[in-house]
Amino acid sequence: MAAGEKPNISRQRERMDKCVGALKEEFSGLRTGRASAGLLDQVMVEAYGATTPINQVAAVSVPDPRSITVNVWDRGLVVSVEKAIRNGGLGLNPMVEGQTLRVPIPPLTEERRRDLAKLAGKYAEQQRVAVRNVRRDAIDELKKAEKDGVLTEDELKRMSDEIQAFTDQAIKRVDDLLKTKEQEIMQV
Repeated sequence: MAAGEKPNISRQRERMDKCVGALKEEFSGLRTGRASAGLLDQVMVEAYGATTPINQVAAVSVPDPRSITVNVWDRGLVVSVEKAIRNGGLGLNPMVEGQTLRVPIPPLTEERRRDLAKLAGKYAEQQRVAVRNVRRDAIDELKKAEKDGVLTEDELKRMSDEIQAFTDQAIKRVDDLLKTKEQEIMQV
């Protein structure tokens, strides 16, 4: 923001929306009772001397609700992809068939479901904090603009209320996403 310029609060709303989007992305990598291609999005493979996302070295597909198929494009990376999936912290055990890996999705135990629900809660809390940080930054920016004489006291109050409304909406969306994900995880 340049000196003498009114703060743009729509930019803050976009930042809050990005926090909610990041939560959706994190949730797509959380395992539920059924297979999903997004489950392997967080898996990183050692390929060509660099760490690469699995979707850049293989095609991931879901032939049925209980398995994932990974077609590796380069025969030399099959072992690396297998190792990455096995060590990805998802509790998956791929089976190699040539350049294709079949990844059966075992049913979740009650204990594992609770752990995943806790993890989902942790992800949601991180994004709530991120949204609140955006709010804090925006309010600080408004107060500075008022101190500099760019905003009147009434404008400061009105814009602060708008930012609080954006914050409340974003937190509610985070809470709704968490509730939906927890139900999805706990569903047998």
